Amino acid sequence: MLAEFTTLPLQFDTPLADELFLIGRILFGATLAFTGLNHFMSVDEMAGYAEFKGLPAPRFSVIASGLVLALGGLGVVVGAYPVIAAGGLAVFLLVSAVTMHDFWSMDDPEDQQNEMTSFLKNVYGAGAAIALLAVGGTAWPYALNVGLF
Repeated sequence: MLAEFTTLPLQFDTPLADELFLIGRILFGATLAFTGLNHFMSVDEMAGYAEFKGLPAPRFSVIASGLVLALGGLGVVVGAYPVIAAGGLAVFLLVSAVTMHDFWSMDDPEDQQNEMTSFLKNVYGAGAAIALLAVGGTAWPYALNVGLF
């Protein structure tokens, strides 16, 4: 059953499906690209937080994660290298959810709630990235459709 399901081609044959897929890509990708730009605009503050969380090489980590977010987000928006873009975003979002937003280790209820909210944002963002990754090897409507796969 699973083998049969995985061989079905992606079909955008319902009314406005192409346009809705594009809007979804723009909302998802542009938000993450903006978040990546924020990493560059607030390197010192974010590096301080990364250091507080025990991340090795905090300044480098902030810059590298900013690149992943900015380039991955733009890749999703324009449909360029979608497997790499969506895959990179999924990995980053899952890893940062666990390493940076460890709500389970917070004592203060407000800090715990803030970290849980950030954790859950990363998890549902990773879910969206994984869904895009699943269709990354197909032709996307309104996209450059440039990729390795």
